Amino acid sequence: MPLRAHLSELRNRLVKAGIAIILGAILGWFLYKFLYDALQHPLKVASAETGTEVKLNFTDPTGAFNLQLKLAMYTGIVVASPVWLYQLWAFILPGLTKKERNYALGFSFAAVVLFLGGLGLAWMVLPNAMVFFAGFVPDGSVSFNTVDAYFSFVTRLLLSFGISFVVPLVLVGMNMMGMVSARALAKGWRVAVFTCFLFAAMASPTAEVSMMFLLALPMIGLYLVALGIAWFVDRRRARRADALGEDEASEIDAPEAIDGPEQL
Repeated sequence: MPLRAHLSELRNRLVKAGIAIILGAILGWFLYKFLYDALQHPLKVASAETGTEVKLNFTDPTGAFNLQLKLAMYTGIVVASPVWLYQLWAFILPGLTKKERNYALGFSFAAVVLFLGGLGLAWMVLPNAMVFFAGFVPDGSVSFNTVDAYFSFVTRLLLSFGISFVVPLVLVGMNMMGMVSARALAKGWRVAVFTCFLFAAMASPTAEVSMMFLLALPMIGLYLVALGIAWFVDRRRARRADALGEDEASEIDAPEAIDGPEQL
């Protein structure tokens, strides 16, 4: 397609993704009380484990409204993840054929599962992180956390885990498009491991080493899974190329057919 057609397709897919996120945000607006209670759960766990009172603090009159708006928007992003992830894969892997559309659907489904899996793991880690930080509060003190700082801490943790779980799927997509081979991924395993730990150290909201390992090790495991899938794809592609080469060779070596007695 020409550049204008690509830009038009990108615009249409962004509009569809935006509509899905807005509809999800409307749902999140009405689920605010449930979401706020869930957001306070790690603080309650920290209070029970350490004996230190850990609470949220609204520092300005618009704090509660801004929190409800942010929770609604992030809920929309999570709820609409099947839609915008499909739009992303459909744009990267153009659905020109039925087979390619099936690939896009498969990639979007796997991306949703991995993204939600990363969010789930981050949510399991969050109470331990709050317990760790609350343990440094002196006895007799109260830990007041501003809503903005705590919400930024939580969303950074959730998104870093969710996005990191989707990155190996991007490698698989690049391999299927022929942009990178399994051999190249295998040769670069040292760089990949270093990058996983570097990303985990930068994305982790805490300075705790165990938090970095909790993020880096699943990423390394998913990288190995992506390497295995890329190896399988490359082997299948090589077998098809060999079969095609044998067919062409047999056509060249085959004697010409005799149409009639004139050719004898």
